[in-house]
Amino acid sequence: MQRYLSLFLVSVLSAAHIAFADEDPFLWLEEVDADRSLDWVRAQNEATAQRLKSDPLFDELYAQARTVLNSDQRLPQVWLQGDWLYNFWRGPENPRGLLRRTTLEAFAGQSPAWETVLDIDAMSERDGKQWVYKGMNCLPKQPEHCLVSLSPGGGDATVTREFNSVTRQFVEGGFELPLAKGGLSWIDEDTVFVATDFGPGSMTDSGYPRVTKRWQRGTPLSAAEVIHEGDPSSVAVVAFRGRSAGGDVDLVREGETFWTSTLYQLREDGKVRLDLPPTATYGGVFQGRLVLSLKKDWTREGITYPQGAVLLADLSVLRGEDTGVIDVVIKPDEKTTVEAVRTTDNDLLVTVLENVISRVYRFTPGPEGTFERSLIAFPDNGSIRVTSTDDESGDFFARYESFTTPPTLYHVASGDWSPQAVKSQAPSFDGGRFKTEQFFAISEDGTRVPYFVVMARDTAFNGENPTHIFSYGGFRNALKPSYSGSYEALYGAYGKLWLERGGVFVLANIRGGGEFGPAWHAAALKQNRERAFEDFEAIAADLVKRGITAPEHLGIEGRSNGGLLVTATMIRRPDLYGAVICGVPLADMKRYHKLLAGASWMAEYGDPDKPEEWAYISRYSPYQNLKPGVEYPATFFYTSTRDDRVHPGHARKMAARMEALGQEVWYYENLEGGHGGSSTNDQLAYRLALAYTHLWTQLR
Repeated sequence: MQRYLSLFLVSVLSAAHIAFADEDPFLWLEEVDADRSLDWVRAQNEATAQRLKSDPLFDELYAQARTVLNSDQRLPQVWLQGDWLYNFWRGPENPRGLLRRTTLEAFAGQSPAWETVLDIDAMSERDGKQWVYKGMNCLPKQPEHCLVSLSPGGGDATVTREFNSVTRQFVEGGFELPLAKGGLSWIDEDTVFVATDFGPGSMTDSGYPRVTKRWQRGTPLSAAEVIHEGDPSSVAVVAFRGRSAGGDVDLVREGETFWTSTLYQLREDGKVRLDLPPTATYGGVFQGRLVLSLKKDWTREGITYPQGAVLLADLSVLRGEDTGVIDVVIKPDEKTTVEAVRTTDNDLLVTVLENVISRVYRFTPGPEGTFERSLIAFPDNGSIRVTSTDDESGDFFARYESFTTPPTLYHVASGDWSPQAVKSQAPSFDGGRFKTEQFFAISEDGTRVPYFVVMARDTAFNGENPTHIFSYGGFRNALKPSYSGSYEALYGAYGKLWLERGGVFVLANIRGGGEFGPAWHAAALKQNRERAFEDFEAIAADLVKRGITAPEHLGIEGRSNGGLLVTATMIRRPDLYGAVICGVPLADMKRYHKLLAGASWMAEYGDPDKPEEWAYISRYSPYQNLKPGVEYPATFFYTSTRDDRVHPGHARKMAARMEALGQEVWYYENLEGGHGGSSTNDQLAYRLALAYTHLWTQLR
């Protein structure tokens, strides 16, 4: 009966294919919490669960994923706040997590004693809500004044409450915001900037605050002073205080698009627009000067500052006054891009990627705009992230990892500047059995595109290896060597569930990402989006040509923008892949800008309501380009009902239409979890086990 129904739907949809763009038979699945939609979700989840009950592989993978994700040997991700090292920790006894803290001295020991600051499980039980911790922001040098953000279910919208980290209690009558996108940031102990949903007309078309205010303690939110109102068509408005040893600076940023913005300085005599190119990005305040990163060449008063450079600029220059200078800190080359800049009172810590391998340099100001540059000697061939700094001393923490080396936390003390390993994660798999190689594929336009391959040392290039490609290709996100494989915190689970079972893992650094700077990203914007797809296809073909794998053994995965990537390439080249994992995806590019935060991404993809832009979007939009009579790779979709960034309707409709066309679809929608897809380690373990069961089922 099910097969007959599928064939019937194929014939109906074949006849209606031409009219599909105007008549969407699955539009009702965009109604997130409608009974009809949730009944469909529950039925899909149950069908997927039933399929797995007969397969012992799933239970084995699920148990392994839970063991890795809940291990007490994971490396805690810590940040320095006053005299304390803070960490947020999820485990079997606290699935929703504990915010906890210890001292540096204790942390360096074998079994540090942790003091609980906030118990999210206890809060959830007391309040009758499934709280998800979203962060704590404390006032520098007065760390007792904190702001805690919590989400019911894991979405981007949060409630914000003032918290005293000394008493470990929420402040009665303190600063507090109801559920909304936006939030609070400290000016001083009695004043905050606030950007939230103030009522009708206060949010942008993208669903973020367009109004920001200054709010004094002890006054109602309605009395807060408006300091800036943005245009409804802008993405968002935010105000914040940039702090430095040379003076603090109050700023307002209005993001007109995802990639352009206007920056204003707030002064006692009013608000001043700063003379900056709209594509420049703010990177902090250093000794009273702005840190800026250029995404395009900037010519000013006869001097051209190159794309990708990091600058230090006097505010007086940017205000149009006669005094002050602009200095160049670093100019990247074609193989090097600046990834991040962190400031301390006396130094700039700059993380760069050199052929997608991390380096950290320290820049110290010298005479007449010069900078002394020195390399911090971390291990090579991996990923490094500066996680926390002590502004006054200059000391900092950094995390190092590679595809096969577990994360290690290093402490770097000023003066010596030699990284000292403080703590490492216990291995989740035997990394010594595997090797990592970097290859380059040639894309359709001749561009050399790098990718990493992680495989057993004795892997035979016989075209028979089950191979898993992960990629993203958008929004300047750079994919780097990671013990998790992807950009999620998976603590090496992929090594246990995939590598040790004989799989090959590939990380594809395609255009649209940030691996080689702004130009690498810009090459796949809007009408050039298909460059990212061509890069991905070139890597897949190169893997086959080298004999690493064959199409029937090749599985591909992407999430969010990466979900768009894998479904678009699956439709373009269904012959090239054996399985697809598609997480929290964009899929209906005809309507993406009308759903949740979608309008904010038109600078990345284009505006489907403009015929000239829909002309190129329509060439690849996955939902519109599915065709009857084509055999697509078996696809596993996952999403979250509470994703308030990328609408779950994308995954729902894509899965429903593929099923109607008789395709093999696995579908899982977590009823909470937000854009991350999960709120607890067990939820994440379930999804990972589903994904790898799907791959092993299809690719062996």
